[in-house]
Amino acid sequence: MELDRIDQLAATAFDGYLVRKDLVRKYSRQYPIPTYVVEFLLGRYCATTNEEEIAEGLQIVEKQLQERTVGSIQAELFKARTREHGTEKLIDLVKAHLDSKNDCFLAELPSLNLRDVRIADALVHRHERMLLDGFYAEVTLEYDAAIALEQNGRPFAVESLRPIQLSSPDVLEVFSKARQQFTVDEWTEILIRSVGLEPDSLGKRGRWITLLRMVPYVERNYNLVELGPRGTGKSHLYQQISPYSHLVSGGKTTVAKLFVNLASGQRGLVCLYDVVCFDEVSGISFDQKEGVNIMKGYMASGEFSRGKEAIRADGSIVLVGNLNVDVQQQQRLSHLLAPLPPEMRNDTAFMDRIHAYIPGWDFPKINPHDHLTDHFGLVSDFLSECWNRLRSQSRVSALQGRIHWGGALSGRDIEAVNKTTSGLIKLLYPDAEMEIADEELEQIVSIALESRRRIKEQQKRLVRSEFRNTHFSYFLGVDGVEKFVATPELHSDKAVETDPLPPGQVWTISPGIQGASPSLYRIEATCGPGSSVKILNAPVPPGLRESVRYGEQNLYVRSKDLVGDRDPRAHEFSLQMRAMDADTSGAGLGLGILLALCSGLMERSIKGGLVIVGALNLGGSIEMVPNPVSVAELGIEKGAQTLLMPVSSRQQLFDLPDELATKVSIEFYSDAVDALVKAVLE
Repeated sequence: MELDRIDQLAATAFDGYLVRKDLVRKYSRQYPIPTYVVEFLLGRYCATTNEEEIAEGLQIVEKQLQERTVGSIQAELFKARTREHGTEKLIDLVKAHLDSKNDCFLAELPSLNLRDVRIADALVHRHERMLLDGFYAEVTLEYDAAIALEQNGRPFAVESLRPIQLSSPDVLEVFSKARQQFTVDEWTEILIRSVGLEPDSLGKRGRWITLLRMVPYVERNYNLVELGPRGTGKSHLYQQISPYSHLVSGGKTTVAKLFVNLASGQRGLVCLYDVVCFDEVSGISFDQKEGVNIMKGYMASGEFSRGKEAIRADGSIVLVGNLNVDVQQQQRLSHLLAPLPPEMRNDTAFMDRIHAYIPGWDFPKINPHDHLTDHFGLVSDFLSECWNRLRSQSRVSALQGRIHWGGALSGRDIEAVNKTTSGLIKLLYPDAEMEIADEELEQIVSIALESRRRIKEQQKRLVRSEFRNTHFSYFLGVDGVEKFVATPELHSDKAVETDPLPPGQVWTISPGIQGASPSLYRIEATCGPGSSVKILNAPVPPGLRESVRYGEQNLYVRSKDLVGDRDPRAHEFSLQMRAMDADTSGAGLGLGILLALCSGLMERSIKGGLVIVGALNLGGSIEMVPNPVSVAELGIEKGAQTLLMPVSSRQQLFDLPDELATKVSIEFYSDAVDALVKAVLE
């Protein structure tokens, strides 16, 4: 394999911590152990880009895997070998349970079908996870022939074990120092390759989804849901990459296993793992009715009460599952959290505890030839250890004085967005001293807002009166422009949306000329230093040229009334018209163009869901709309919530049918200044 630029850069920055990911796949398919166990061995013997050294290391790894992993038909042979030699080493999942009759612990080694292996109490107390679902370790197994001769003797014993995970104290320092040698894009690529995926095949959207999947590893008490089509690798990151995560297959568990066993006092999964992932979320169930309520309380506060004490834990909760239809059909049938089990799917309080919703439908179905990488990535145990160390830190301080949230975010929304933002910053900037560019910070904030807003939109579908305002926004800096963040699955290029458009953009309807039907347009104007108004459409339709001339002249003449002290003649405007219907003339759009220019100059957004109707003349008068009922019908068809129309149309609109009149709010204006006041977002 030829090393590319990222491979070479990573080899310099992470000497001794890299492994070729195609080798990982090769051996993880051959032997009955998870990916991170294979990487542990490859990282020990093959953490180099030198092909000769890799070949030598592979011989050692292959020898150890052959000798120390036990297939289903080899169990008796391995036990016989242990009896003969006295001790043998193997790699296996180690579990333990208390034998109350004999007051001792017994270990389980599934690959050998042994459930009664003697183990020292000290080993069990040092590694309590073996009392739950266990962990993979290198085990030294011994056989005592004398004990075998005793009645009910247990000849096998765990002499020692070494968990499959890194324990070096300076891993985060190495990780953070190496990050300084990468750009943000390069660092993103090495992170994604480290979990076995090829970033070039995912696209920008797929890369952000992969990073969001990593956030529960670096952020304490982070609650995440991902629903989407089958085959997109939703659970892979939580099953194969890190010993700090646990996958609950099928979603079925017990209160004792997840939280605490009241009889023994043994802490549950959320106390012992960084991430607990429920696979096939529709099947989540507990052995006790109060299980969901305990989980809901834990997701809110990071605490749960069982018995007399309140127990604190910091394990993150991840819920993954499948959508059986495409996202658009799912929205028509119900809402996007409908695949959750009945106790959760319509509970808005439960939804409120979810910090982010990953759109699994935007991630490609995994094709091994396209989406799995053959390049170098970080060894999984090194990466997961770094993620574990990052959990104790917070990056919310990076937002202070730079990002300000819009008024639509509640306290829980801000907490959720802060946690997602903090997690993404820790992944991309593990060194807290690194400077984050405004552009990069805005991308992170936008992703965090979008993934939280997706939750709010589902709550809005269930209880519209309580969750009416879902227009999430932020400001960069104290005097920054308010920027709104939408969820793409609700977006339509040809329909009026409820989200406010960026400054300088408006929806407007032309009443049509010479018998043409009314048509919807979107005007987009940008403002910069210079003078004049440039039309970007080519060729420029005569009707549009006239509308722009009327809007421009009215802005210059009435600038004091419209935009105050701002001088429009000292600015250059670039304007583009986008026609949404058959008519592309751009005639009769003077008022809409004037308001777009004012909005861009003032850096103020027009209200969401608003459509402007009105033609200007050079003198500033508003012309009569010849067909206001047809205009209103088109606005309703296109999804307008509010129509801003000249007051001269009021009487004719009495002819609007009752069933349509209730679907839209119509506001009237007297002149251009009145229209601007009513159109601009407060």
